[in-house]
Amino acid sequence: MYIHIGECPYSCDVCNKAFINQSNLIKHQRIHIGEHPYGCGVCKKAFSGKNTLISHQCRHCGERLYTCDLCTKAFSNHSRLRTHQHIHSGEHPCGCEVCKKAFSHKCVLITHQRTHSGERPYTSDGCNEMYSHQSNLIKHQHIHSDEHPYVCDVCLKAFNRKGSLMIH
Repeated sequence: MYIHIGECPYSCDVCNKAFINQSNLIKHQRIHIGEHPYGCGVCKKAFSGKNTLISHQCRHCGERLYTCDLCTKAFSNHSRLRTHQHIHSGEHPCGCEVCKKAFSHKCVLITHQRTHSGERPYTSDGCNEMYSHQSNLIKHQHIHSDEHPYVCDVCLKAFNRKGSLMIH
């Protein structure tokens, strides 16, 4: 009945997210308390929901039940397939409230929003420098390691930054 009338009478005390039934609320609340009762027998990762565990386990066995009709790319769960299909439709359902730019994936929108908020959640262990993108932190961390992954094809000199190789 709640589905038909659009009412969600069960709400989370922490984030106010609303649900149509109490069992969905209880599953959601596990996120806030860090409870993960469903464990993967292969890699020991734990999950707050049974469906999430099942989806995760498909990755271990390589099973991909959901296939895109347009390009035959296959996915382990239906929501990943739906997200992928935005590529073909050109749909950009995730819009930025600040600048009105639209994105096809929510994770891309979240990363974009950091340009407006100034949030920098990724911190270097070596110097406490902060970054808004994890990829930038990974690039930066080469400075603090002995790793030199960028090698000149001519003289074989190695560099810890791609930019340094390009200058060389």
